[in-house]
Amino acid sequence: MDQALAAALSAVSDPAQLLFLAAGVVAGLVIGVVPGLSGIFGMAILVPLTYGLEPTAALALLLGMASVTTTSDTIPAVLVGVPGTVGAMATVEDGFPLAKKGQASRAFGAAYSASLIGGLFGALVLAASIPVMRPVILAMKTPDFLAISMVGLMFVALLAGSQPVKGIMAALLGLFVAQIGIDGQTASERFTFGQIYLWDGLPLAAVFLGIFGLPELAGLLRRKYIAPGTSTTASTTIGDGMRDTLREWRLVLQSSSIGALLGAVPGIGLAVIDWISYGFASRNRRGGPEYGTGNIRGVIAPESANNAKEGGSLIPTIAFGLPGSASMSILLGAFVVHGIVPGPRMLTSDLSLTYSMILWIALANVLGTVICLLLTGHLARLALLPVRTIVPIALVFVILGAFQSTRSLGDIAVLLVFGAVGMAMKSMNWPRAPFALGFVLGPLIERYFFLSQQLTGLGWLTRPSILFAILIFFAFIIRKLRAWKKARREPARIEKIDWRLDAGTYLATAFLGGFILIEATGLPRGASAFPTIVGTCLVLGSLFGLTASYRDKAVPDIVRMPTTEFTVLGLVLFFTALLVLVGPYIAVFALVAGVIATDRRSSVVRTVLTAGGTAVAVYCLFGLLMHLPWPTPILL
Repeated sequence: MDQALAAALSAVSDPAQLLFLAAGVVAGLVIGVVPGLSGIFGMAILVPLTYGLEPTAALALLLGMASVTTTSDTIPAVLVGVPGTVGAMATVEDGFPLAKKGQASRAFGAAYSASLIGGLFGALVLAASIPVMRPVILAMKTPDFLAISMVGLMFVALLAGSQPVKGIMAALLGLFVAQIGIDGQTASERFTFGQIYLWDGLPLAAVFLGIFGLPELAGLLRRKYIAPGTSTTASTTIGDGMRDTLREWRLVLQSSSIGALLGAVPGIGLAVIDWISYGFASRNRRGGPEYGTGNIRGVIAPESANNAKEGGSLIPTIAFGLPGSASMSILLGAFVVHGIVPGPRMLTSDLSLTYSMILWIALANVLGTVICLLLTGHLARLALLPVRTIVPIALVFVILGAFQSTRSLGDIAVLLVFGAVGMAMKSMNWPRAPFALGFVLGPLIERYFFLSQQLTGLGWLTRPSILFAILIFFAFIIRKLRAWKKARREPARIEKIDWRLDAGTYLATAFLGGFILIEATGLPRGASAFPTIVGTCLVLGSLFGLTASYRDKAVPDIVRMPTTEFTVLGLVLFFTALLVLVGPYIAVFALVAGVIATDRRSSVVRTVLTAGGTAVAVYCLFGLLMHLPWPTPILL
């Protein structure tokens, strides 16, 4: 273990690794400041940019980004009352009132110092868990890993949103999409429709950028500005807030513990952890102002918890290959891309890499806090930029990030298809995190299922871990259905979608399940077992959801298909056409300049400089650093 720690210290102190870590931190801070984006969005963009990097450099970049988005998201939450990510929703409650009282600097000082301590605490919890995890992991068998993967997927599916059926169905859809390609057990083609492009399966980056990236950009495009401006009079200093954090050290440790422990439970998102920590803090008023009117404890508690979460969520990701959150599911995909195998190897032969990850989290939190303390004013201006400046720039990197997957126009087709799927899921109140987790865990669950069958036949069904997983599943189902039945009597408590749209969606998934079952009949036995299970569950779940939807018969007026969704998909097609006709750099310039020009308040000089700067950045990143081969332009 000492040798592993020494090797980790040597890797982390390498100037090249520190440079990648710093780049990830800067990217995370920028993403956190822009309301509407999130760590998931940032992770989905950065993963394809790591394909040409060494595994250690790639992890340094990704962990640097993931560790600090919940540090800078405080800036718009305090200044304009709009959270940068869902992890700052609770911070708004008291942070924004403090800013209106002229105490924004105090709120920033408390938030940054609490975030730093929380992040370091999460890294410490991750480090302390290693000696405990090692003997447990090494004693586990293949069916036990299958049970843990199934339980983790169920947690995410059943805890996502107010309608558990949709969570389960989304997870099943992810499992199906993961089966597209050449089956690893029998080398049979599954759901490829004769397309060679699909033999290796769908590229993770293109799928995730479509599911998470394009819908969020469409949501941003509905606003004129990312956040409205506000003015505050500085009557306190950042030092005042830091002293508040030190005085409330018990609250910091309590909230950090909540963040680290709940972060290790798959399916417990940032928003839940934030509000739980805020609730614990509000139970003890200690003679301060009312919560929601500018109590500094209402800033310290959620900021401590949301940064501690990252260390906690890495525990199941490293130990079991089970992502602790949606962003960790994308990180798990990056593990696969770079040949890193989570599980026992991370605690034995790859222990030095595990220690490196812990150190990167700690360093990222320190660096992110220092940058925020120095550059809060400059970072805050990002939240005040016009949407039509941010969206085209982000869209360029989304499209090129997807194209980086296999350097084929098929990548952009996948981006478009899953962008449309993600937009539909968001509009129809279908959770996307279970889909992402199902897509990432699908090959892993199928492999464990196949090996369990080969080794023990049906005997694996009698293992205690499997029986426990089944028991957990039915207990969750019964509990969630009771809660759902109760919520149906109180319409205000549940988001209802027009039952006709819901019915159409369930009919479509039922037909998909039937199609999977029909296709599975032509596959070899080893390749057909898992698709048959998924197809059957899709049909049964669709029929149950269809029945429940008909019984509710909600016909609200909240369902709409905003034109911004079609605008974003149209911009992707427009950019792709230009990419084929005139090459990437002219395409980048034309897309960015064209969208910015639709804002009447944007000057010609600003439009040209922004578009030209974006094209130069794309050339430096994808052309000089990554040597990405572009399609030969037809017209040039």
